Amino acid sequence: MRTRTAVTLAMAAILSTGCTVVPLTGRQQISIVPQSDLVQAAGESYEELLREHGPPSDAAAAATVSRVGTAVAAAAEAFLVDEGLRSQLEYYDWEFALIEDDETANAFCMSGGKIAVYSGILPIAGGDDGLAVIIAHEVAHAIANHGGERMSQLLIAELGGMALASAIEERPEQTRSLLMLAYGIGANVGVLLPYSRRHESEADRIGLTLMARAGYDPNAAIPFWMRMSDSPGARPPEFLSTHPVPASRIEDIRRYLPEALKHYRP
Repeated sequence: MRTRTAVTLAMAAILSTGCTVVPLTGRQQISIVPQSDLVQAAGESYEELLREHGPPSDAAAAATVSRVGTAVAAAAEAFLVDEGLRSQLEYYDWEFALIEDDETANAFCMSGGKIAVYSGILPIAGGDDGLAVIIAHEVAHAIANHGGERMSQLLIAELGGMALASAIEERPEQTRSLLMLAYGIGANVGVLLPYSRRHESEADRIGLTLMARAGYDPNAAIPFWMRMSDSPGARPPEFLSTHPVPASRIEDIRRYLPEALKHYRP
């Protein structure tokens, strides 16, 4: 009970000082972690993950991921400028990696624009437009600061609102686990399930606009998610537990498409 009271008090104190607004959707979010600290910590974890997996053997697929990612990232930066958020550009050093794992149909994004696509999702992508659906969704997570929001929630819930820099110094292993949890990498993210589904819906909506601005057809999102729903054996626990069910997701995407298609120039 005492711990719950402490968390409640921490939340109340933060609500008045740690709120930011998600681009496009306008939702207010709690973010108590400075972007500079988050980007540094995420970058280190990202590099460690890539070292663990090693370089991919499929150079052509890796180049495709990089090419599509670079186009979407450029569109995202232009979007932020148009939204009056030019100052945020300093926090992004985009990197797009292919992780060779044909059994995993997934992708993830870490703060600062560190994005990885698992090779198992490439056949489901079915081409550049489908890959753009995936990558734009992950880029949307980055510019919406979903990682920072989730990490803030975890620091409040698990460490009483401790600053990230202090947590890294005093509890490095626990903090690394929280970072992986915040980005939905290899962990049970049930504690953040309601927020995760909201984040996924926001990333779908923002991602459609980003891929359209990058010259990819946002209509590709519907057949992509249909293919995902037809491949349950390939989907990792993250997609099963935190992503909206395919029927609901496709319904939402249909509602978001007119907004995105305003920016699409074939």
